[in-house]
Amino acid sequence: MSGGFPNKPKILRGAFVEFGLSLPPLIVPFQFNPVDLKRNRSLTFSGTGAPATPAGSAKAGETTVAGPSLRQFHQQDKFSNLLDLRRAQKVTVQEETIQFDMRLDATEKLEEGDPLATQFGIMPQLSSLELMLYPKSESLFAADLGFRFTRGENPPMILFIWGRKRVLPVNINSMNITETEFSTDLNPIRATLSVSLTVIEGPNPVFTYSKAMKEVMSGLNLANIANITDVVIPG
Repeated sequence: MSGGFPNKPKILRGAFVEFGLSLPPLIVPFQFNPVDLKRNRSLTFSGTGAPATPAGSAKAGETTVAGPSLRQFHQQDKFSNLLDLRRAQKVTVQEETIQFDMRLDATEKLEEGDPLATQFGIMPQLSSLELMLYPKSESLFAADLGFRFTRGENPPMILFIWGRKRVLPVNINSMNITETEFSTDLNPIRATLSVSLTVIEGPNPVFTYSKAMKEVMSGLNLANIANITDVVIPG
């Protein structure tokens, strides 16, 4: 084994994979996994007789309760307990967004004499990523071969694969590309991409699978139930 560690575990790679037929095929395994993922989900609360309150909209030093204020909460009989308040509230959960940076680098393959990297650098991977942003109707190969897309203005359906437990259908909101080194033919050798995604949620089978895995993982958290003895719980 390389590196002298025969028991070194294999690290899975993230990837972007198009769901369904594509010409050319859009599959890009990550050469280097992102160092971090920035995941965000916004919530808006309403339905308690007060204006909708976006989560996290309080100013520094302020405490807000979705719906009525704390004073209203104590004064109104219909909100005499937290269960009544919960039943009166309505929440709108926004789709999750994911942001991360990824790197492409042909240096090692150039040192190994890889013919594809020598000729084109990282252009094949970079081009596949960029084609994920275009409507399918703009595919020149598909048009030449007689393929017709009934919803031609729709972008490709992209799956963001991050391990076995997170396979998420996503829209690519933005992809900022910084190319930093070039070959003699001006093909990029290194690049950094800042990517922003929105998860396509709902009753689609791919998202349902990932949501089910999240619920399974939450159930496994019961293994830490013994730690509840160290928590102060109101009587």
